[in-house]
Amino acid sequence: MKKILGGLLSIFFLCGSLPLSFASSSVVKIVSPPHQKFTGDFRNDELAQELTPSGRLGQLVFAPSVRSKIWVIDASLVDEVIAMTGDYTLASKALPVGSAIATNWLLQLKKVTSSNDVISLAYGNPDVVLARRLAPSELRAYYAYGKVKLEAFLGRMVRTSAGTGLNAGTSQISGAQRSRYSENRKALTRLSRVVTHSDVSDLRMKLARLLTPTLDKGSREYFTADATAAVSAQTYRLRVNPGKYQITTENAKLPVTVINQFPVDVTVDIAMMAKNSRILVASFTGVRLPPNSKVQLELATQVIAPGETTVFAQITDSESFSVAPFSILKLNATVIDSRVTWFTTGAAILLLLAAIAQSLRRVRKGRTHEI
Repeated sequence: MKKILGGLLSIFFLCGSLPLSFASSSVVKIVSPPHQKFTGDFRNDELAQELTPSGRLGQLVFAPSVRSKIWVIDASLVDEVIAMTGDYTLASKALPVGSAIATNWLLQLKKVTSSNDVISLAYGNPDVVLARRLAPSELRAYYAYGKVKLEAFLGRMVRTSAGTGLNAGTSQISGAQRSRYSENRKALTRLSRVVTHSDVSDLRMKLARLLTPTLDKGSREYFTADATAAVSAQTYRLRVNPGKYQITTENAKLPVTVINQFPVDVTVDIAMMAKNSRILVASFTGVRLPPNSKVQLELATQVIAPGETTVFAQITDSESFSVAPFSILKLNATVIDSRVTWFTTGAAILLLLAAIAQSLRRVRKGRTHEI
């Protein structure tokens, strides 16, 4: 009897913890594994088949609707379908066929959800337990971003799935892939400290796709490598050009080029760190980089001793946090010490005077013999 009573109480509290509308409505979940690469093109055209009226996602929106539904939607999937409505490309270079299919599916999704409750999943439908453990603040951003994106598409307010358990599932991501996700997320977080642009913020949110339970082993490996390449391409847009320099004077100013390939103003500091004490170098503060620009700076150097020195050029924010990978400058000083210069110059003068004196003696001796 106690076991039966305990079971009934468990069921009561479980049901009581869910929103009332969940109990009386049919829940339709619009999710799918990622299909679009982080670089923009699509891995294949399988999503187009899913969106047809007979496909898995097509059946959910084209089938006759019941009296009441709750639509649980991943805005990341909607973004992929929106991208398909244009002139999208496939990584295989095959001809894509899903533009019209994607357009019709989006129109139907708006239509069937217009009079129903809509809940947005955390963007990318990640394993929320794992995401909370790896980066709780990032998970909150995934929830907020998914809600904003879905509201923009539907043109109406939606609810967030935070705290509902609707982002269900456990990701099978490996330890190495978790580390790669964290490294990529941190790289974009650092970059966003000085670059305010959707290219950076959108890519940062798309990393949530790597944590989704819907990816199989091969796809996780594929998209993890693709994300790393995309993050590297973004961080490379803000950089100091590496170079080799020959220094022949004790004090010199070397031309150093800083590149900003983002379409926005960026202001940074640049820390110059010499590997040894042969050459002293100066750093830069408050360097303003106009949109899509190359700015040349003059690096002040002072040679302490001749030889080769490696200088690490690190772009940082105003609080000295690095925001992009460092560049390497190779400096080779062939400056001769001033004391050595004076000594050799003096010796040369003495030799010259000695030669002149010798010549005068010879001239005088010759004149004596003539007499």
